[in-house]
Amino acid sequence: MQPVVTVGLDGSPESLAAARWAAEEAEQRNLTLRLLHAWPLLVPEPTRVPSEVDQNHGARRLVHTAQAELQARHPGLSIVGNLVADDAQNALLHAASESDMLVLGSRGLEPVESYFLGDVSMPVVARAERPVVLVRARTGGEGSGPTSADRVVVALKLHGSSDDLLDFAFHTAAARGAPLQAVHGRSVPLHARVPWDVDHEVAEESTRDALKELGKALHPWREKYPQVDVTDGIRPESPAEAVVRAAEGAALLVVGRRAHRPGLPSHLGPVAQAAIHHGRCPVAVVPHG
Repeated sequence: MQPVVTVGLDGSPESLAAARWAAEEAEQRNLTLRLLHAWPLLVPEPTRVPSEVDQNHGARRLVHTAQAELQARHPGLSIVGNLVADDAQNALLHAASESDMLVLGSRGLEPVESYFLGDVSMPVVARAERPVVLVRARTGGEGSGPTSADRVVVALKLHGSSDDLLDFAFHTAAARGAPLQAVHGRSVPLHARVPWDVDHEVAEESTRDALKELGKALHPWREKYPQVDVTDGIRPESPAEAVVRAAEGAALLVVGRRAHRPGLPSHLGPVAQAAIHHGRCPVAVVPHG
């Protein structure tokens, strides 16, 4: 199958904002956009059946309406509609495995749900094999897509492999012509705490060490993407707080999660949870080893 960006559609404002965002992203990456609607009651295509008795009519209209709007905005973009006779979670997980990324609508601060006949966004984010981007609807509907001048922010740990996370973040920044900001949050270490205060010399030494580690992690990617303007920094607060603050005004926040292993419960860490529930910008959750 050719590379695609897949967006889950259900007709809600959030899913339509996600579709507009996904169209911009697909165009910037020179990929096909796939509009997916999961409809468990889908039946074989009827012939010459009036719309009032055609149980596929609403599902087809939803996809066709979105496709027409997006094609008008992006006349050069390849867009395909896809109706799937399956429940939402299965359809989305399968679609994610075939896509460069999966894009879903999100309510952000309210409980995260996709409206695909149930609460499925979180299980999909936690189990998908490829990056999942959650997009909130903005007031007025316009401006939901990427803005090339805005920052891409990536949240980094300083242990374990971050290659998949950094590959996605740098590739996205390069496709947009946007600067990339790498952020690591680190609370003041216990050994730097003294009664009523902090040993600033010890805290600064810890920060310097962390900056060296961060620079080492970013070095090969700076060489691979010399066109990307990269800044990095250590924030003296919890990783979750640091990431949410850094993402204020950003075009996209990129966070990682451990790849799902069959037979084990799906899990999202505190940084990904904070980004999904409190981030104001689109959030990409990238599985990594």
